[in-house]
Amino acid sequence: MNKINLLQMMVEKDKENFEGWYLLGEEYVKNDMLKEGLYAFSIALNDEGLNGLVEKALKDYFKLSKENFEVEIEEEIIDEEEAKPMKLQKYEVIQGNRQDSIIQLEDKRPTRVTFNDVGGLEELKKTIDLKIIKPFVNPSLFSKFKKKAGGGILLYGPPGCGKTYIAKATSGEINANFYSVHITDILDPYFGGSERNLHQIFETARANKPSVMFFDEIDTIGYSRSKSNSDLMRPLVDSMLTEMESVNTSTDKLLIIGATNMPWDVDSALKRPGRFDKLVFVPPPDKEARKVIFQLKLLGKPVEENLDISLLADKTHLYSGADIENVIEVATEHVLNEIMESNQERSIKMDDLLLAIKQTNPSTLEWINTIKNYIKYANQSGLYSDVAMYIKENL
Repeated sequence: MNKINLLQMMVEKDKENFEGWYLLGEEYVKNDMLKEGLYAFSIALNDEGLNGLVEKALKDYFKLSKENFEVEIEEEIIDEEEAKPMKLQKYEVIQGNRQDSIIQLEDKRPTRVTFNDVGGLEELKKTIDLKIIKPFVNPSLFSKFKKKAGGGILLYGPPGCGKTYIAKATSGEINANFYSVHITDILDPYFGGSERNLHQIFETARANKPSVMFFDEIDTIGYSRSKSNSDLMRPLVDSMLTEMESVNTSTDKLLIIGATNMPWDVDSALKRPGRFDKLVFVPPPDKEARKVIFQLKLLGKPVEENLDISLLADKTHLYSGADIENVIEVATEHVLNEIMESNQERSIKMDDLLLAIKQTNPSTLEWINTIKNYIKYANQSGLYSDVAMYIKENL
């Protein structure tokens, strides 16, 4: 039995033996098993005292690889009779911009955001608190009822309504590591590369539990296989299904949040219980949220005193956060044009904002009209019942 096998047995018995993980990673890189070594080192880094040793081991490995490469170039035998005169060039190993995904994700943790930073949307906060946050905060109570902390949740709703921000706030509430994953982090031009990248991302999150993984525009990764005209993305969808639930994987203390504007395009297998088993509708901002958005977006701009923010919120029913920002931009452009024509500087007034509201329309209406068809013809399972109730109460 070699040293690697002995160390593997050691860490299997005690997965929190971070020194054992470090020694295992060291043996891996000595045997040119870089991917396995990086995974072992990522677990060893849970012990801050090993940071220096891990860094030194990786530096020694890359330095040795560079020296070996340069020696091979220098020892190359060239037939003098067949060789043409050429300018000698020294080759060096240059590290590419893209490194292993396990290391790459470590730099993507945003500053902590909580529900205190989210204005309004109290009903949505209560829903997320009950379905997601409580199992993380009270694991002993939920484990008594065999209810695991983790799993998948799919946030869906009109574009520009804060699904990404809600996901960050959810992560902040449970004080977990937050990993934002985009399609560019996964796709690879080589066969099997995308699936490998996806697996490495999941392994990174599992090694740093409790973790929250956020897949923005999940429909690009998990597009419905029945609607797809190409088989190129099918293996990636299959890998996503396997990572979220299979015999060899676990999502305990690993929360996977997906966000999409088009839930009808997400593969049906991803929306079944065990994967994205909780679908949460993120509606357009309510009145209180719109008031907060107006206050934040107008902050720092030259505005007249005593703006009636409540009236502005009333006039922007069904407007998304992005729509409200556009209203302020239109009003600002109107004021700037007037200043340049008259050469008299002034601040943004209430009339400017009301005029901008008249000149714009909520972008959410197109999305709502689209989903009405799915509610009418494709809601047998009740996936869109929350949206149906919202439409009934607000339209």
